[in-house]
Amino acid sequence: MMHDVIVVGGSYAGMAAALQLLRARRDVKVIDAGQRRNRFADYSHGFLGQDGVSAAEIASNARRQLEAYPTLTWVDGRAITVSGERDKFAVTTADGQLHQGKRLLFATGLADQLPQIPGLAERWGKAVFHCPYCHGYELDQGKIGVIAAGPMSSHQAEIVSDWGPVTFLTNGAVELDAPALQALEGRNVQIEAAPIDHIDGAADVVLADGRRLQFAGLFTAPFCVPASSLAEEAGCALEETMMGIQIRTDEAKQTSIAGISACGDVARMPHSVTLAVADGAWAGAQIHRSLLWPDA
Repeated sequence: MMHDVIVVGGSYAGMAAALQLLRARRDVKVIDAGQRRNRFADYSHGFLGQDGVSAAEIASNARRQLEAYPTLTWVDGRAITVSGERDKFAVTTADGQLHQGKRLLFATGLADQLPQIPGLAERWGKAVFHCPYCHGYELDQGKIGVIAAGPMSSHQAEIVSDWGPVTFLTNGAVELDAPALQALEGRNVQIEAAPIDHIDGAADVVLADGRRLQFAGLFTAPFCVPASSLAEEAGCALEETMMGIQIRTDEAKQTSIAGISACGDVARMPHSVTLAVADGAWAGAQIHRSLLWPDA
């Protein structure tokens, strides 16, 4: 069966795109491996109308709403190969099934490459975060540690200081020049240069010299890469941003390959559920336009 659109990735952006297309009475197949980027977080914040709701609940409710549309086919599985061209794409899933579509949308999300500090990954989404707009308010103006991961980290420390007193833990990851030091000082950010040994307790940073620094929460800015290599394997151009690697798209969310679009965290920055949903809705509408006017 030739579907109008195959959406690879059924998280927030992918579902938002699918919704626009389903409401245009288009035949849509969503292939989802169940690996939402925010699966490590219990609650979502800053998403209008869903503030403080379980991240898993938001996703499951959205899927139920999509499943009310008769032109949706949902596949729980992992896409492993992509082939073909505009109007005749083929996607193979891990179970060996072949799925065909006129258009292809990658909404596969990103993978976060975290600093290699013992105890940090286990607390990701619980006490260690990347977005203060999503998680800063709940720290109740307590002490916050920002763990350096790259050049953007000092900027992150400046921003986070609006949510509580900040200690910037450089951990050998950055060298601060005079302007950076002046900017941090202007935001009353304390600087800790001692290496980090591990993260302990709720959000305690144990330094190599044995000192323990207690925080209400920790932030870091991981380097992000596409969670799936399918877009690159399909020939889609990638680009590097200050936050990592993403799929390059134009204003209509088209990739460098005709008939293939991309949306959500894997195709825009910065990242949040709100922005992913908006990006997905726009991508869905633009794909619909491409089906109406193929030569536009």
